[in-house]
Amino acid sequence: MKKPLILILLLMATIEGISQKNNNEVAILGAGCFWCVEAVFQELNGVKSVESGYTGGTVDNPTYKQICTGNTGHAEVARITFNPGIITFKEILEVFWKTHDPTTINRQGADGCTQYRSAVLYLSESQKEEAAHYKKRLNESGAYAAPVITEITKAGKYYPAENYHQDYYLQNPDQGYCRYVIQPKLEKFRAAFADKLKK
Repeated sequence: MKKPLILILLLMATIEGISQKNNNEVAILGAGCFWCVEAVFQELNGVKSVESGYTGGTVDNPTYKQICTGNTGHAEVARITFNPGIITFKEILEVFWKTHDPTTINRQGADGCTQYRSAVLYLSESQKEEAAHYKKRLNESGAYAAPVITEITKAGKYYPAENYHQDYYLQNPDQGYCRYVIQPKLEKFRAAFADKLKK
């Protein structure tokens, strides 16, 4: 009588494990150059994949060259697939707001143009509400010297960036931008979020 019960419990545990593996969520965030955003989120425990791409504009199938004109309306974004059983959307937002300057319009450091705007492109009402609530709390608390101006809008059509943009920091760690912009950002991020990093 005990054997069937054990088998049933093992089967249930297996099904639950499969369900958790397939129960991923997606967040789409803009925080300046997508190479930086991708490099940060790739290191978080619970994040399954990060893809650089474009969204929020009016041009279909935009190229990087078109994006750089500032005339397409698109933002450089990271499409982050994560397991909410390991890392929540709220935690994703915490990393997002602490690893870029959400008070500058269309600018992050030396990178300036509309494609570098701070943005949460929500995919559900719960993401919209959570992002809006978090932004409000940041502004009420005076966490930043200036108001948080992060755009919170419904995600439009998303386009993956060209292949050479994917895993950019991992593929090009010695490139100038990677060494002098991304690496210092990663060092600060790792120090602040040591408990959330992949082992």
